[in-house]
Amino acid sequence: MSIIQMQQPDALTETILERAAKVAAVAATDAEAVDRAASFPKAAIEAARIHQLLGVQIPLEFGGEGGTSFDVTDMCYTLGRACASTAMIVAMHQTKVACLVRHGRGNGWHEALMRRLAAEQMLFASSTTEGQGGGNVRSSAAAVERNGTGFSLLRDATVISYGEQADGIISIARRAADAAASDQVLVALLKENYTLERTLEWETLGMRGTCSAGFKLKAAGSAEQVFPESYDKIHAQTMTPVAHLSWSSVWAGIAAAAVERAQMFIRKAARGAGGQLPPGAAHFTA
Repeated sequence: MSIIQMQQPDALTETILERAAKVAAVAATDAEAVDRAASFPKAAIEAARIHQLLGVQIPLEFGGEGGTSFDVTDMCYTLGRACASTAMIVAMHQTKVACLVRHGRGNGWHEALMRRLAAEQMLFASSTTEGQGGGNVRSSAAAVERNGTGFSLLRDATVISYGEQADGIISIARRAADAAASDQVLVALLKENYTLERTLEWETLGMRGTCSAGFKLKAAGSAEQVFPESYDKIHAQTMTPVAHLSWSSVWAGIAAAAVERAQMFIRKAARGAGGQLPPGAAHFTA
């Protein structure tokens, strides 16, 4: 039994949304301080581990809950109402988990990783952008260099959000040194597989707690860690749709919380003015 399971033996007697609400309560407590200090929301992510939210998508056969995209979007919305940084971290992590679940079956190494993720509630970061390519994730400069049963990878990553705090990174790279920039693969990396050298800083206003920065990523591991399916399929079938659903759910949660705060402010102002609403306020108090 894992440490997480020992801490929260009855976690799965509650629904995913009920557990997400408990994590959101923890996240809300630190949200302002997290953004002001650009600090990683450690307490909230630890709560997500304890309540077993990080592995909800892992199939039952690998020790998870077989959670759906609906479960993920509900979770992201709930967290978005509490802390933008926590919610975005979870959204990015869940996108990587979706790629592992949908495209890792049949590969012994990836199936073992699914079991470990479910048991340990590991947190995964994403490395998709690099160098001058910026946000063009369908073009990679760095290539997987195969060496017998192993590989190496050296990547100038423009940004890896919470890269220093994650338990692993899932990265895009060219299939080989002689491959075209768009001939890409996905690689799952564990903490022991890589080193990070910080190169850039990014002022992520409102989401400073994502700890987004640029790094030189130097990695080496087993060739089994490379997903057998080409990245173009993973990108179209999973990465893009899940990322957009998760992110938009986070943003919807942030917006809903902002409206609630505005309503509370207006009501307080009205009470102080003998019930007189500020001009135009009636549109926001329904």
